Amino acid sequence: MSLHLKGAALLAILVASPAVADDQNAALGARLDPVIDHAIADKRIVGTVVLVARDGELVYARAAGLADREAGRAMKEDDIFRFASVTKPFVTAAAMRLVEQGRITLDDPVSKWLPDFKPTFDGKPATILVRHLLNHTAGLEYGFFQPPGGAYAKAGISDGLDLTDITLDENLKRIASVPLVSEPGKTWRYSVAIDVLGGVIEKASGKTLDKAVDELVVSPLSLADAGFSTEPSERLTATYFDASPEPKRMEGSVAVQIGEGKLTFSPERILDAKQFPSGGAGMSGTAKDVLTFLETIRKGGDPILSAETVKTMMQDQTGPQAETQGSGWGFGYGWAVLIDAATAGTPQSKGTIQWGGAYGHNWFVDPVEKITVVAMTNTAFEGMWGQFTRDVRDAVYGKR
Repeated sequence: MSLHLKGAALLAILVASPAVADDQNAALGARLDPVIDHAIADKRIVGTVVLVARDGELVYARAAGLADREAGRAMKEDDIFRFASVTKPFVTAAAMRLVEQGRITLDDPVSKWLPDFKPTFDGKPATILVRHLLNHTAGLEYGFFQPPGGAYAKAGISDGLDLTDITLDENLKRIASVPLVSEPGKTWRYSVAIDVLGGVIEKASGKTLDKAVDELVVSPLSLADAGFSTEPSERLTATYFDASPEPKRMEGSVAVQIGEGKLTFSPERILDAKQFPSGGAGMSGTAKDVLTFLETIRKGGDPILSAETVKTMMQDQTGPQAETQGSGWGFGYGWAVLIDAATAGTPQSKGTIQWGGAYGHNWFVDPVEKITVVAMTNTAFEGMWGQFTRDVRDAVYGKR
């Protein structure tokens, strides 16, 4: 474990209560280190970077395990991960910045920006609003939630993780060709909605999605490695998926079982700048990039968003019936929102926001305790929703 406290912030802690701060940080490390060690020893994950910030200070940072098992390369704190759905909050923030600038509104019909995007529900035209995309109540879906050969597969819809030769506009055309699974605004369903939002951002900003997100979010926060493509380097982690007796390396494109469907991963996609920028899954970057972004949100959004906008994003928009992370969880704009901690069976505070990514990532922000936790792994799906995520959470709150 290593600690990173600088300048006046460090002095303030030392003057205020050095013994208490040191004891808290040591205790945190004593709880988290075994969780990480056991997950690696048990071969549930291959490698990880775990960061914990408390009240604006990084109090725990550890890289452990292997970034590339076959090459024997150890994980490092500045290694680059494929974000998968960790992309969604960045793209959501970009959209909300455009809302602040008056360039789009939450109640804009999507067809205002994408005139050809006119899916139907129950055989009739359906009006999807921008807010429906933001909170996943648009009536859209992900193909991997459907049985093999489902409607999305038949339409050739990309979920943003596969290698494809289609453009974003073509993907949106294919998405619109499939009838909605529910009436817009009525039911929460995780979906390609943020890919559609990416199309709206492109039209409203007059820029490709990658450039728009860079201008609106990435550059203002000086996120050196976050983007929709990256160059080949040893900093890019290898990718693995759950298997016995140990996670299996992803080679080429691999279809991994998820529920009754299969999710196709193409790790090489991130190296091909010609792939369309997927608003739902297309970015990569470091754990530090994610922490910096989330801490910006926790502190109120400056310099990318106003405190009022962030407050709206962190409010539940769907109700607990959505069960977006299980019982007790609703959804805001960009992430799940904890409504009832007791029902959810979690030590996190009401109002905690949380999400993850299919390549093996999980994060949460507890605004009451002023805690931000980022746990990036290279192992799907254990690092996204497996026991590792719950063990990390419980260790942070002293429940282990």
